Amino acid sequence: MSKFGKKQNEASPQINTSSLPDIIFILLFFFMMVVVMRTEEIQLEIKVPQATELQKLKKKHLVSYVYIGVPKAKLRAKWGNAPRIQLNDVFKSFTEIGPWVENERKKLPEKLRPYMTVSLRVDRDIKMGIVTDVKLELRKANALKINYSATKRSKFGE
Repeated sequence: MSKFGKKQNEASPQINTSSLPDIIFILLFFFMMVVVMRTEEIQLEIKVPQATELQKLKKKHLVSYVYIGVPKAKLRAKWGNAPRIQLNDVFKSFTEIGPWVENERKKLPEKLRPYMTVSLRVDRDIKMGIVTDVKLELRKANALKINYSATKRSKFGE
């Protein structure tokens, strides 16, 4: 009778890592192409209000944002504590909303211009007077599709 047994010294085969740099490069390239960098720096403190009934915007490339809030702490020495309107990266006044809307429309292709939406990101502590004034200026500029940004709140009032 003979004995069948395993050899004690035999090592397991090594894993081939020659393609590992290629895989890492492919993943890096994929994330570089997919990730969208923020193009605007929000210079306002905005605590978005909460809501229970929300709809997600599907075509975000057709959305232009208007931010309304109090300047961040580092900018208060220059701009004060009064609510401000931020369009793109710049604080603007009510009278500059119309030309801004026209510039945003010109960035879109001709056939998509009627579908442009203006999203208002307003701090929840801001008085409605400034929001109403912004809406009137948007109406004068014929920007009638307006969206209010909000975060999800549970239906149970938590």
